[in-house]
Amino acid sequence: MVFYLQLLWFLVNVAIFISTFIKYNGGQEFFYLRKLIGVSLPFARASAACLNLNCMIVLLPVCRNLISYLRGSCWYCKRNVRRQLDKSMSLHKASAYLICIQTGIHYFAHVFNFERFIHAWDTEGDSPGLRSALSSLPTLSNATWLNPIRKSGANPILELLVCVPGVTGVVITLALLVIVSSSMEVIRRSYFEVFWYTHHLFIVFYIALVTHGLGGLVRHQTNTEEHDPEYCQHHYQDWGHIPQCPDPQFAAGGAQTWKWVLVSILLYLTEIGIRLFRGQQYVKVIKVVQHPSRVIELQMHKPMFITRPGQYIFLQCPSISRLEWHPFTLTSAPHEDYFSVHIRIVGDWTSALSTACIAGQETRQFPRIAVDGPFGTASEDVPRYQAAILIGAGIGVTPFASILKDIWYQFSARPLEMKLKKIYFFWLCRDTHAFEWFGALLKQLEDTMTETNHPNFLEYHIHLTSGWSQSQALSIVSHEGEAEDVLTGLRQKTQYGRPNWEHVFRDVAQVHAGTRIGVFFCGPKSLSSTLHALSNEHSSDDLTSTQFVFNEENF
Repeated sequence: MVFYLQLLWFLVNVAIFISTFIKYNGGQEFFYLRKLIGVSLPFARASAACLNLNCMIVLLPVCRNLISYLRGSCWYCKRNVRRQLDKSMSLHKASAYLICIQTGIHYFAHVFNFERFIHAWDTEGDSPGLRSALSSLPTLSNATWLNPIRKSGANPILELLVCVPGVTGVVITLALLVIVSSSMEVIRRSYFEVFWYTHHLFIVFYIALVTHGLGGLVRHQTNTEEHDPEYCQHHYQDWGHIPQCPDPQFAAGGAQTWKWVLVSILLYLTEIGIRLFRGQQYVKVIKVVQHPSRVIELQMHKPMFITRPGQYIFLQCPSISRLEWHPFTLTSAPHEDYFSVHIRIVGDWTSALSTACIAGQETRQFPRIAVDGPFGTASEDVPRYQAAILIGAGIGVTPFASILKDIWYQFSARPLEMKLKKIYFFWLCRDTHAFEWFGALLKQLEDTMTETNHPNFLEYHIHLTSGWSQSQALSIVSHEGEAEDVLTGLRQKTQYGRPNWEHVFRDVAQVHAGTRIGVFFCGPKSLSSTLHALSNEHSSDDLTSTQFVFNEENF
């Protein structure tokens, strides 16, 4: 489904490019303009049309409240509809890539255009008399001119920098280069603040984009019925003197981009308004818990704050930065009287927040916290399957904390009403210390399942992929015969090394033949690709048979 939507979006871009190219390459009203600048005209205009489309689309996926509202209103829709909304950031990135490509085409096409506008004054080359006559049309109040370069021998750089399209074009290109370069994975992961602040150059980008067409450099002939350019090009010396060839009249088409992006900009401004309103609402920090592996837990309360398991929120701490909002998955369940997030300390912002909150724990004077959200994710759909495979890598386990809590709460209260009958949970860790904070939840679930005689509802597998010392290895071997795992205290023993995913999918497919099985993952991209491929490989071509539906956390 995702592939077909992406293909449709790509084909729409191709169709707009081709149709616009044909219009400017063959349209009679652009005949004389093509005589001045040639084939670079249709390339410039076709790329501009695609830019209008993608600059309209690229803002929509970052309107989180809009996406969350649509997702919530589609709660009873088919899964595929909701899954497309979960992949909205993929559309944002794909649109950005196309914006870069089309900007490159548009930029270089106009570089050629400026050169050819200047060379149109030359007396050599193809149709020098016609090109000179077109360039010499007077700049009068009736706007009959065609060539924006009004003198021969002009400097192209200076001409570029004295017109609105030239200046705004440079601003658009530079802003886009900074935005895209700072959006690279290595920058986003290691220097999030750099990514965050430079990404807000999109404001400059859109201001320049909307005003880019105000100069009206691309002009079309308005009197083609009285002045046939294909005939009159051979009689340019007699323009205005013979009835068949009155003086050609030209006019600019006017700025068009604002018509494309207006709705997107208004939606985004509404998004900002909602965020500012929520930022002023009171949030009480109840408790701060320090966990191993540089993880802190914030427990908070906010009036009328309603959540669903698997959702995420954005946090802001004004004392650290009034502009930065960072996403975190909720680790609390809806039935709890607080909401919580687990935050791994990996950067300047999280370090400052951790220091402020831990200091506040001692004095009971916590820093002010603003919350935006909650927002929906794919993990909300776990209860909609008969069986589910939950896979978390490292801190990527956080989305499943609230899900496991809530599902078990519902299962304990009304097990016969639940569609979900089996959960396979896999947690991959590099560090033994990481087991301490999440292991407590698994221990509680394990004890409760045993007490209520439902020991098989949750089947979990904990894998330590690295990080054990020789002494730990000897201790593990010496306690192998004990009932509880030496590292986690759970009855399910920790396994060492990575799971054999091929065997996992094959075994689950055999146990749940003929059902739809949800696969939910939060972790690194490399493992995501592997799991996605295995989900497709082990799904039957017959839609009524076993189907693995892959879902990935995106926020």
